[in-house]
Amino acid sequence: MNDTFLKVLRGEKAKTTYTPIWIMRQAGRYLPEYRQVRENVDFLTLCKTPELAARVTMQPVDVLGVDAAILFSDILIPVEAMGMKLEFSEKHGPSLSEPIRSRLLFERLAMPDPEDDLPFVIETVRILKSVLKVPLIGFSGAPFTLATYMIEGGGSRNFLNTKRMMYANQGLFDGLMAKITGTVISYLRAQIRAGADAVQLFDTWAGALSPEDYRVYALPHVKRVIRELAGEGAPLIYFVNGCAGLLKEVKASGAGAIGIDWRVDIGAAVKKLGKKTVVQGNLDPCTLLAPTDEIKRKAWDILEKAQGAKGHIFNLGHGILPEIPVENARALVDIVHEWKGRQQP
Repeated sequence: MNDTFLKVLRGEKAKTTYTPIWIMRQAGRYLPEYRQVRENVDFLTLCKTPELAARVTMQPVDVLGVDAAILFSDILIPVEAMGMKLEFSEKHGPSLSEPIRSRLLFERLAMPDPEDDLPFVIETVRILKSVLKVPLIGFSGAPFTLATYMIEGGGSRNFLNTKRMMYANQGLFDGLMAKITGTVISYLRAQIRAGADAVQLFDTWAGALSPEDYRVYALPHVKRVIRELAGEGAPLIYFVNGCAGLLKEVKASGAGAIGIDWRVDIGAAVKKLGKKTVVQGNLDPCTLLAPTDEIKRKAWDILEKAQGAKGHIFNLGHGILPEIPVENARALVDIVHEWKGRQQP
């Protein structure tokens, strides 16, 4: 197996000859192979059909030559297993029935058993581990991000209902976060035990919080996830979107690897996170609309600036966009791999 990604994630970059790369949402609509599968199946059915989910997980490995695969699924899959009705719209994205804004609805939520309630996820992991020649990344949404979807009923611009509960009904909010956190822990643990080599915790909406609110309402639950999974033997990457103002707080999470979005200079992030942290990121996804020479210039700038970290895994600063030409994504992988001769030990 090509284990360069895992070596860097474990802080062993001296044992590697190039910087590994994978791309968030790398199995997606920019790939013709993925679109062909989706012609015959809706998104949720694809997530819940292990053979198909495994097939699209492997597509970018074969097409792009990335150094890791990430399980094809969605962060809201365990939320559905907790008892909320989940629907997806191509235009409006995910929606959840009966948003959790009362204790009655909170008390109805279950804490699912992944083997019993999410067997399709576990089976997809097992299929992938039998065929992949690169590491497999499992994942989950982070507790605060999942809570926003559950309280808002979908995406939000201002997270009004979430923050109302945080400030005006902290007992209910804390109870919800505790239940979500327990679900995330068991979900990631099951993925690891099924064969996932590493896991990523997506905190997509953490950037909506001030540093103080992040410390009070989100960080304790992230720390619990990281602490309880520490003995499972799989490295964990904590990706925080909108992290520029939260790097000090994010460092306190205890995560050995931090994924950062493109809104912060990666050199500045390395200085704030320290030399004991592996960093992941952080090319602006829209850069892949540029000519190859510009993609190379920006990618190599990131690679240079990240050298002070314990290790660097190249990635976009968020998910790849459907409009990206697949040849540009392939070129990015080649560009990162070509930089190996400039890498410092």
